[in-house]
Amino acid sequence: MVLEEDGIRMSVKGEPTIFRYILVAFVILALDQWTKWLVVHKMDLYQTIPLWEDVFHITSHRNRGAAFGILENQQWLFILVTVLVVVGILVYLVRLKKSQPLLSWSLALILGGALGNLLDRIRWGEVVDFLDFRWIHYPIFNVADSSIVVGVGIMLLYTLRQPEEKEEPLAKGAEDL
Repeated sequence: MVLEEDGIRMSVKGEPTIFRYILVAFVILALDQWTKWLVVHKMDLYQTIPLWEDVFHITSHRNRGAAFGILENQQWLFILVTVLVVVGILVYLVRLKKSQPLLSWSLALILGGALGNLLDRIRWGEVVDFLDFRWIHYPIFNVADSSIVVGVGIMLLYTLRQPEEKEEPLAKGAEDL
C-alpha cells in the first residue's frame, strides 16, 4: 500500500521512502545521545577507561571546535553551517525519493551524525567525545562523528562508481575551436 502526502511517498512495505532514511538518522541520533549521556553522567571529565590497554579507551573529552579541534569556540558558525547542511540533506532526500538508495542511505548517516553534534553544540556549547584509539594516536571522537565519516565514505564510493557522462559541446560548432 502506497500513500502520498505533499508529494512524499509513504510505503507500508516495499521500496525505501524518505521516512526510512529519517528513521535511520533518528536511530543514530538516539544512539549518539545515549552514549554521550552515559559518558557525561558516569565519568569525570578526562577520565579514561582502558578497554584494550594502549589500543582503545573510553575517554571523557569535550571539543569546542570542529574536526580535530580546529576553529575552537566558533559555535555560532558550526550551528549555522550544520542547520544549513541538515536542511540541504532533507531537501535532497525528498528530491531523490527512491531513485538512488545508496546515496540516500549515506545522507541518512550524515544527517544522524550532524544532528547529534548539533544538539551537543546547542545544549552545551561543545561536543562530547569519548572513543579514543590510542594505538594510532587518532583524535577522540563519538558515534555522530563515526556516522558522518561512514556516510561520507559511502557517498564517495557511490560517486566514484558512477559511469562518466560524455561531455557535450557548449554551443554548436564548439568542437571546431
